[in-house]
Amino acid sequence: MALPLAQQQSIFASGADMPSTRKDILARYLHLREISKKVHEEVLKYISTDALLNHARRLGLAQGKTLLLEDMDEMYYVYDLAIYTAPADRSRAIDRYAKSARFEAQSDEAVMLDAMRRSQFAILMIEQRHDEVGLIATDIVRNSKVWLLDVGLESSMDDGELIATRLLTPGTFSMTAGVMVPFEIEMLDPVCRLLPQHLGNSRLSRIVDDRRFAEAVYKVALAGSVMDRMGYLDIPDRL
Repeated sequence: MALPLAQQQSIFASGADMPSTRKDILARYLHLREISKKVHEEVLKYISTDALLNHARRLGLAQGKTLLLEDMDEMYYVYDLAIYTAPADRSRAIDRYAKSARFEAQSDEAVMLDAMRRSQFAILMIEQRHDEVGLIATDIVRNSKVWLLDVGLESSMDDGELIATRLLTPGTFSMTAGVMVPFEIEMLDPVCRLLPQHLGNSRLSRIVDDRRFAEAVYKVALAGSVMDRMGYLDIPDRL
C-alpha cells in the first residue's frame, strides 16, 4: 500500500498564545499532561470490567476472564481502546464522562477534555527537533505536520523513525494520549489483514480513522518483537 508524502512546509514556531521558552513550554505541557492523566483515571470508572476484558481478549491479552500479560504496561493499550473507541451503535467512554464533567468553560480542564474527545490515531514520521522543545513530525496519512511534545520521545527517537499513536491537540502542540507503538511499514500488511475486507480495501486515510485500525496496530505490535524496543520514561522533577 502506497503512503502519501507530506508536502514540505516551514517548521512552525510556537503561537502567540504559547510561552516562548523551553522551560515555560514544558511547564505548560506537563500541566496539561497531568490533567489528562486525571481525566483518564476518572473515565476508567465509566468502563465495566467486562468491557476491559473484551478489549484485552481482542488484543490477545486475555483468555476468558484471565489476563495474559507479560508486562503490566500492556494494559495501557486496553485502556486506550476502552476510553477512545466504541462500535457505531455505542457511546465512547470519554463522551459518557464528558456529559457529567463540570469544568468551567475555557478552563485548562475543559480544553484538555475537548482535545481528548477530538483525538486522532496517527502514524507519525519523526522529521527533526523543534527549535524550542519537542519534535516536528509528519502525519503520513493526513499529509500534515505535527509539533509533538513528549519528553521520552524527544530523548529517544531518531529522525526518520515511525510511531503509531493517538494524538491529543489542546492547542498549538500535540501530545500522545499515553501509548505508542514503534511502527514499521511492513506492519501494514498484517494490520490490514485483521480488518474487515471492505475496510482493508479502502484508502489509508479512511482506514486510520476507523476504531479497528488502532486495535489492529496494537495487536500486531504486541504479538511481534517490535514492542521489545518500547519503554516508558518517568518524567524527572526538573527538566
